[in-house]
Amino acid sequence: MDRLFHALSDTTRRDILRRCVRDDLSVSRLADAYPMSFAAVQKHVAVLERAGLVVKQRRGREQIVRTDPDAVGRARQALDELETAWRGRVERMSHLLAQDAEPDAHDPTEGQI
Repeated sequence: MDRLFHALSDTTRRDILRRCVRDDLSVSRLADAYPMSFAAVQKHVAVLERAGLVVKQRRGREQIVRTDPDAVGRARQALDELETAWRGRVERMSHLLAQDAEPDAHDPTEGQI
């Protein structure tokens, strides 16, 4: 999970992932799209690969980068689970705050200064 979120935390890596979802691209072709060195793009691809979001495949002299749709689905599922957990927490906090805001009908000190 840490590798996944680390990989997705960078704008360039998210963009590489989006590009590779649409089409299998060589690392060289990806590097042409960014104002950074070929080696820097290779490092970004390696982070995505370690996270399991892309796979590289040698095709002749080129390394082709392909998105792993199952990994993207697992990332989506992990984010959905986090969203569900946080929504539940927020709802519980809202409920507790609403209870604190309601005056207690049995409090004999209410209204006294």
